[in-house]
Amino acid sequence: MFRTTDLVLIAVMVSAAAFTYTTKHAAEAELSKLRKLEAAIRFEEETIDVLKADWSLLTQPSRLQRLAETYQSELELVPVEPYQIADIDDLPIRPVEIEDFINENLGGMADNGIDATTTGGVVQ
Repeated sequence: MFRTTDLVLIAVMVSAAAFTYTTKHAAEAELSKLRKLEAAIRFEEETIDVLKADWSLLTQPSRLQRLAETYQSELELVPVEPYQIADIDDLPIRPVEIEDFINENLGGMADNGIDATTTGGVVQ
């Protein structure tokens, strides 16, 4: 009744249909993920636009001037004098001491008497 080739061809056809179905299902799942990601990106972009608008509103010079005048007694703001403005070259150079560098990088282990070189930096 059925020949071996007929059974093989039916098996190939069923497996091809199953493969097509799983591929289609996987593609639809990826498309769904992509749409969700695009929606999240759009939401974040809109949020950024709102925050930029809010920032520009909050940093308007007229608003800042009004706030400075309102809270003058608490803030004690005064205009900047020309002698207060300095360049980076005008600042004194702070000397670097090796102890500061060691304490900063080892998290204070040098103060505890632990030798980080022999312990591999592990506190025992």
